[in-house]
Amino acid sequence: MEDRERGKEGATGEGRRDGVLEKENELNNVSTSPTDLIEGIVSVIESIAQLGDYRKTQKKECLGLARRMKLLLPFLEEIRDMGSPIPEQCTACLCNLKKALVMARNLLKTCNEGSKIFLALESEAIMIRFHSVYEKLSHSLDSLPCAELGISDEVKEQVELFQSQLRRAKRRTDTQDMELAVDMMVIFSKTDERSADGAIIKRVAEKLDLHTVEDLKIETIAVRNLVRERAGQSSETTQQIIDVLNKCKQILGMEVTNVLDDPVQPKMLQKCQSLIIPHEFLCPITLEIMTDPVIVASGQTYERESIQKWFESGHRTCPKTRQTLSHLSMAPNYALKNLILQWCDKNNFKVPTKEEAASLESNSAEQKEVILALVEELSSTQLEMQRKAVKDIRMLSKENPENRVLIANCGGIPPLVQLLSYPDFKIQENAVTALLNLSIDESNKKLIATAEAIPPIIEVLQHGSNEARENSAAALFSLSMIDENKVTIGLSSGIPPLVELLKNGTIRGKKDALTALFNLSLNQANKARAIDADIVPLLLLLIEDKNLGMVDEVLSIFLLLVLHPEGRHEIGRLSFVKTLVELIGEGTPKNKECACSVLVELCSNNSSHLLAALQYGVYEHIVEMSQSGTNRAQRKANALLQLISKSEHI
Repeated sequence: MEDRERGKEGATGEGRRDGVLEKENELNNVSTSPTDLIEGIVSVIESIAQLGDYRKTQKKECLGLARRMKLLLPFLEEIRDMGSPIPEQCTACLCNLKKALVMARNLLKTCNEGSKIFLALESEAIMIRFHSVYEKLSHSLDSLPCAELGISDEVKEQVELFQSQLRRAKRRTDTQDMELAVDMMVIFSKTDERSADGAIIKRVAEKLDLHTVEDLKIETIAVRNLVRERAGQSSETTQQIIDVLNKCKQILGMEVTNVLDDPVQPKMLQKCQSLIIPHEFLCPITLEIMTDPVIVASGQTYERESIQKWFESGHRTCPKTRQTLSHLSMAPNYALKNLILQWCDKNNFKVPTKEEAASLESNSAEQKEVILALVEELSSTQLEMQRKAVKDIRMLSKENPENRVLIANCGGIPPLVQLLSYPDFKIQENAVTALLNLSIDESNKKLIATAEAIPPIIEVLQHGSNEARENSAAALFSLSMIDENKVTIGLSSGIPPLVELLKNGTIRGKKDALTALFNLSLNQANKARAIDADIVPLLLLLIEDKNLGMVDEVLSIFLLLVLHPEGRHEIGRLSFVKTLVELIGEGTPKNKECACSVLVELCSNNSSHLLAALQYGVYEHIVEMSQSGTNRAQRKANALLQLISKSEHI
């Protein structure tokens, strides 16, 4: 479908900048003096300790590795201080250890300064690199002849502790959290209208710590470095990363610029690279030199026009500090304005005129006139005029965020809602898709619901064309981001037709229905409605169909439904326990942790489910999971083991 905006390669980006990698001859030269070699290893470990904070998606793994490496310092100090010559075999082993540590440092540096979006997208590939580092370190330590070196028992114990921790780390298979994975999948999509949904982008930005202007400046630098390192390789994935970065910028009201440009350097200076504008002269939102600086309640200074647009879009916070403002008044910053004028005069720098801005305003006015005319034509008595107008509105609402706001401000939502009940299938299809596009804007979600669009959208979901039904499901998902809309959709009997689409729709229709049902089932009353609509037997069929690739999504809904008494009863009446045990034994890491979570809820409320799980052989699987599963899976496996232990004492 033309207007639904919805491969991984090996992780790169470790970077050969800033002297991160050692020279090849230094790494491979086993004839380096033992003292220099040990000093070099100590230097590598100390440089790791100075890296500071890590990206949230790999933070725990990074801190664990950095902490473990410090256990080697007493060992290295004891070798350095022993005074006796080090055997040639030991020198070769130490050289291998240094190679492994440099490899670890490169990886940690990537997780310290790399693109947060890239690291989230490539989380599993990054985890593979961690395992490779663990393997190299473990192998280099196994070959160290501690006895020949005369290492003390105390220090030897620390080395053995390090080796033990490496073995445990190698067995662990952490995955990124489910919600982040689903959200990333949506916003990376080229065909899903929700890829620009403000609520989803905000949630991803929060999870990746990309929620301030300063965060996004730093991320822009990281993405720019990634693009240059790749030099055209994996261009599709690189462009996806840039697109997500730009969406996060738009949410904060920042200007979207070429990522290869200096993120703190305005476009106007591209022809004057030697001239650097003082950072405090740039508006934090547009990154352009300020001509009319004003101070807001937080004490921060912005260009009047840019902060005014920020406020007009419904924000009540300071873009830079994120704090809620006590008022929206703006005070001219005359002192800063005078400093900027003096600097411009001294450096012969001409402040850009308002001509371009005026031209943009003119274009915006023309666009508004076009949209006003189209909105009027939506209510025309001529069928062909209506068809053309609703199609044009659909396309305009797809193109950019400004059009979505303009169409709503021009009164476009009510007539679109009226057209949902029109007998012409094509008009109906274009109208519901236009409302889906408009709902991507956060403020429009409430306007659409206020216009009483939800009942007719559900009608289209029941009786429309295949494309209209799919887009209706996607629209209900988008609208259900607001909690009160979840309630309205449930009370308007929206769940049964979603279950019907999940049963008989196309693959895309099934996925649209599934995501909408998941979001709606976050509401307790909607859980019961979904169960009454016979969603449970259908989900069991879907989870067994490996071709659909929807196992994780189905398990996520099961995890919501099992928290409801009726859900537990309905799930328990099926031969579902066996399926869960099979997934715990043979599924992906995500499958295992979700399936185990569902099983814990079932068994906590019914001992017969626990007995059935034991009969299907769950015990061996959860023992293994408690040792080598993801952190969440280990917690759930241990909870299940505790239930088994309690049942044995009853």
